[in-house]
Amino acid sequence: MERIDSDFYSDRKYCDCCKKYVSYLMSIDTSYCVECGAAVHLFSKDDWQTFNDSLSERRPKGGRPRKDRANQDKESA
Repeated sequence: MERIDSDFYSDRKYCDCCKKYVSYLMSIDTSYCVECGAAVHLFSKDDWQTFNDSLSERRPKGGRPRKDRANQDKESA
């Protein structure tokens, strides 16, 4: 999943149909695989899970709850 060198010609996205990272054609809403024409995604499901897990490990845990500003405004009125 390492993507160190990123330029137009080496950029890849994951194709569920081909089961690999492929070159793609980009349109306004969706990108398409150049090999089979199917819609592509930024990550495979496994790589997305790994990416998402690494983000959740970095999120702060615990701490003080946020103030409920809506109730605070009603109480001060």
